[in-house]
Amino acid sequence: MTQQSVPFDELDRKIVAALVANARTSFTEIGAAIGLSASAVKRRVDRMRETDVITGFTTTVRPAALGWRTEAYVEVYCDSAAPPRRLAEVVRNYPEIIAAMTVTGGADALLHVMATDVEHFEEVLERIRAEPFVRQTISYMVLSHLLTGSAEAGAAPPATAAQ
Repeated sequence: MTQQSVPFDELDRKIVAALVANARTSFTEIGAAIGLSASAVKRRVDRMRETDVITGFTTTVRPAALGWRTEAYVEVYCDSAAPPRRLAEVVRNYPEIIAAMTVTGGADALLHVMATDVEHFEEVLERIRAEPFVRQTISYMVLSHLLTGSAEAGAAPPATAAQ
């Protein structure tokens, strides 16, 4: 894959918006909605994939359906000897960590953790705290999702009324 600066016009934006809303939308359906042929949509999608505008396609799953009923964000404060690549190596060993990023502010990293229940979360948190470079953690349990149509909530956007 190459990262090149390529034109990105309004039709590209519409194609991306359609794919974000439903990655399974056919090129024919997208083309009909925006005034292009299916082959023209495919060419544009292929170009956006080649230039890393579109980096992949994914399935959104409701976490509770998989048994993940407890969700939290964990701020991680590290000793100075923990570079981001070391953090990345460690978090890959935790299937419960579904996202991890370095951040600005007091914390060094922010982890998005899913667990089956509070006891499972506590066990994961204890393992994270046992990492040799972790100095402190602060956890925030998720009570509810305010944007229920977000991928993080594991939900599809609200359905529109039938015409």
